[in-house]
Amino acid sequence: MKPILMMVMAGCPHCRHARELMDQLFKEHPIYADIPLRIVDETEEPAFAETLDYYYVPTFFVGDQKMHEGVPTREAIEAVFLAALKD
Repeated sequence: MKPILMMVMAGCPHCRHARELMDQLFKEHPIYADIPLRIVDETEEPAFAETLDYYYVPTFFVGDQKMHEGVPTREAIEAVFLAALKD
């Protein structure tokens, strides 16, 4: 199982929607909730955010690989969690 890093920004409607989709997925697939997930607000940790290669939020990384950036869909977020489950 690989950790997931989610970059967000306070007040971002797409980030809020991504979290809602994640909550739905956690209810349907409880194993997703077991995956280590770090959510970082880029405005609170700008030095860390600058070390990453992304432009839009939300952005999801699985391990060191960027998996999704920008407007979230249920399918895209589920693909992130499925990738994290693979060894």
